[in-house]
Amino acid sequence: MGGWRRKIVVLLVFYFAGFATAIYFLAPVPEGKAQASSREKSGFVSALKSDEFAKSFNQGLHKCLDYAKDAADYAGDYVHKKLEERKSDS
Repeated sequence: MGGWRRKIVVLLVFYFAGFATAIYFLAPVPEGKAQASSREKSGFVSALKSDEFAKSFNQGLHKCLDYAKDAADYAGDYVHKKLEERKSDS
């Protein structure tokens, strides 16, 4: 159940995740952070931090997708229930 509804919710999640990522990368960086990040760009430190970021982002994305699937299933069940009530009232 919820084939096209689930696809719409997943597409909306990816759309807004992309939009949030664009805002994050376009936001200005405070002066102290800009200088510190330029020193860390080379070497092992940046690779380690990017791996940590990728893992945490992956976990957060999976949580979001699980929640979206549950919400889509709940919404589909609710709409189905209301349609059945309307049919029985007619």
